[in-house]
Amino acid sequence: MIEVIKLSKKFKEIVAVNSISFKVDKGKVFGLLGENGAGKTTTLRILATMLKPTSGTAVINGYDLASEPEKIRGEIGILFGGEAGLYDRLTARENIAYFGLLNGMDKVEINERVDELSRILEMEDFIDRRAGKFSKGMKQKVAIARSIVHNPSIMLFDEPTSGLDVSATRIVHNFIKELKNQGKTIIFSSHSMDEVGKLCDEVGIIHKGNIVEQSTLEGLRKKYGEDDLEEIFMGLVGGKYE
Repeated sequence: MIEVIKLSKKFKEIVAVNSISFKVDKGKVFGLLGENGAGKTTTLRILATMLKPTSGTAVINGYDLASEPEKIRGEIGILFGGEAGLYDRLTARENIAYFGLLNGMDKVEINERVDELSRILEMEDFIDRRAGKFSKGMKQKVAIARSIVHNPSIMLFDEPTSGLDVSATRIVHNFIKELKNQGKTIIFSSHSMDEVGKLCDEVGIIHKGNIVEQSTLEGLRKKYGEDDLEEIFMGLVGGKYE
């Protein structure tokens, strides 16, 4: 479970996140939807303990973000879109195994987990090849496996399909659905209403650092009398519903 409580982040005079609050129950997928620069990545980096909030806090699986960040790190898996950040001279297996070691797993457990994830993510053909010459889709699969190797109960995905082709995007989507079926708690950020509509139980629309709406997808349709979720999103960030 994740509860965000009046979370804010300022960079000098710029307010990146402005006192936002939301809650994600166990086993649910929460979509953080917003344009580029809206505050999605900053929010997720704070929840991942990579940035300290200016004010406010969050409670993640019972641990307070402000006072117990080291305990939170063992509870979460993190995947950011864009550059996967793999070690080019290591194989896919070695990249994943290294993160397993960092998370305190033993070698037998790591080997079993890598084989399992290789099957799920269809990586058998390249699992023992060096990562330096991988395609972007191949790199993202390895990054996904690396983020989930220690089987965390909470996952933070920041635009994980950014730059991927249709086939690789489909694999990422199916993997997120499988994580939900396993009871994982997931925050998934995107600027695509279509993508959020496929994956999320509830959505928080963030604009200029503020949560301007939070609801289930069906709740949004009923409230604004509009079936097209993209039209609702554009209306909210464009001021149509003020």
